[in-house]
Order: sequence, then structure tokens, then C-alpha cells
Amino acid sequence: MDNLDFLNAIVLLTNFIVVPALTYGSQLALGALGVTLIYSVLRFSNFSHGEFMSFGTMITILVTWFFQKNNISIYPFPTALLALPVGIIFTIFLVITLDFFVFKYHREKKSSPVTFLIASIGLMFLIGGIVRFTIGPNDQVFSDGQRFIIKAKYFKEFTGLSEGLAIKMSQGITVITAFLVVSFIFWFLSSTKTGKSMRAYSDNENLALLSGINPDKVVTITWILVAILAAIAGVLYGLDKSYKPFSYMQLVLPIFASAIVGGVGNPLGAIAGGYVIAFSELIITFAYKRFLGYLVSDDFKPEGLMQILSTDYKIAVSFLILVLVLIIKPTGLFSGKTI
Repeated sequence: MDNLDFLNAIVLLTNFIVVPALTYGSQLALGALGVTLIYSVLRFSNFSHGEFMSFGTMITILVTWFFQKNNISIYPFPTALLALPVGIIFTIFLVITLDFFVFKYHREKKSSPVTFLIASIGLMFLIGGIVRFTIGPNDQVFSDGQRFIIKAKYFKEFTGLSEGLAIKMSQGITVITAFLVVSFIFWFLSSTKTGKSMRAYSDNENLALLSGINPDKVVTITWILVAILAAIAGVLYGLDKSYKPFSYMQLVLPIFASAIVGGVGNPLGAIAGGYVIAFSELIITFAYKRFLGYLVSDDFKPEGLMQILSTDYKIAVSFLILVLVLIIKPTGLFSGKTI
């Protein structure tokens, strides 16, 4: 093995594992952060969060199509970024409306968390049905603008390596946007009066009420933040992988796995859990034949794909990690601390 072979092996892993995992992990982290906020402040597991993401993405797509039809764009960036604020506004309206007509009633009745969970599952199917009725069940491609930041062909020409590195515009936007949004959320929770009220309400609801904190305001702000996170995560996921309503329902498992792996109720844990799940899925389902071919001599080159699990079982990786964490460390990596 020479230095070029080693560099080719590193570039191969970067292209097929590191970059996609950072992108997917950022999407899961934003979704898990929304789930964590609901669990921390409102104390129930919101299984309709995936459909919140789907709804926000659907509205963004409809507005994007309108802009594209009227030649409104922000090239080289996707037009969807221009339409995203509209998707966020509609998602905020959706979640606040659902809270008013569904969750508020159960809060006033002091219903158990299981009741909230069942209600969220019902809303998951309701919103999913509305979305599929509106935009249809099929794949909807809405990305435009410049497709790549770095093309594999140009990378090969520049470096002289046989392996290329390609970074899509959607991948770069996802990682940068996730960093900015997460930074804002942490700043909001730690530095603003409202954020501190949310943390106090999460730590001790009764004490927070005695301190004069308005619970309705805390709940409303929480839902607004959750709607923003859901719409952004949904659009970023759709830009990266195309939009299909059923796929957002399937995202609920890796999103909850991310939140639980990191520690339920801990925003930092939700971020870390998202990347743990993403890297685990890609590492376990990647075919290492070409990678090992660069590192070993011709006599030992593998004949099979050298794949731990087929990509068809990618969703099972999230479930497996979730079970292992619940058995070994039920409180998660960050011990389930509150916000």
C-alpha cells in the first residue's frame, strides 16, 4: 500500500460515509431537538413530529413551485430557501391550532403522558392524510439551483486521485443551517428571559408557576420553536433526498432513537444522538470492498461486498441502537438532563 492508496481510501470513506452522515445527522439532530423540547417542557412524546416536518415541507414545495413558475429564484441556492419562511409560518399556525384544540384540553384535565402520546399518534395519521391528499403520495423533486459545491470530476483532476469527492449544495446548506439553528436555540434557552422561563418550567413546573411564569406563554413559545425546527428539518431532508410523505412517517423512529440515545430531555444529547444514529447507519450498511482493496495487497482483496448489513435494513440499525442503549444506559449518553 502506498500513500496514494491510503488517500484514496480516506476520500472514499469521506465521500460515502462522512459527508452523508454529517448531512443526515444534522437533519436528525434538528428533528430530535424538536422532540426533546416537547418532552422537556410539555412532558410527552410527540409522535406527530414527523408529520409536522412533512407538512412544513409540503407548504414550502407548493410555494417553491409558484416561485419557479414565475421565474423567482436565488440562484445558485435552491428556491426552496426563499419559500421556507412561508412553510415555517404555516407550520406554526398548524401546531398552535392543534395545541389549542387537542393538547390544551388534556393539559387542563391533567391527563397522563400516555393520553398525550395517543393523541399525538392520532394527529400523526390525520396530518399525514391531509398532506397526501393535498400533494399526493409520490416523490416530489423541488430542488433547483446549483447542484454541487464540489464535483467528483474536478476533485480528481485537482488531486490526481482515482477517488472523487462530491459535496452537494443541499449537503452544505444542511450542515451550515443546522449549526446556525442549533446555536440560536441554545442561545435562546440560555440567554433570553423567555428561554430561562422555559428551562425553569421544565425543571419544576409548580415552582415556576409560583415564580410568576406564564405557562401559556411558555407552551406557545415551545410550539413555535418546535414548528420552526420541524419545517427546517423537513425541507433540508427533502432537498437532500427528495420529498415523499411516507418517508417522513418512517423518520419518527430514527428521530426518537436520536433523542433517547443522547438522553431524553437533553437538547445537547439530541444533537449528539442524531449524529450517532446517522454515522452508525452508514457505517454498518456501507460496502467496504473498494475501501479494503486500497489497504490490502492483491492477494488478500475481498471478493464479496464486505457489508455488515444491506442498506435495506438501515432502519433496523436505529432500532438496534435504541434497544442497546435502553439496556446498557437507559438515561442516554447525557443522562437525560433537562434543558
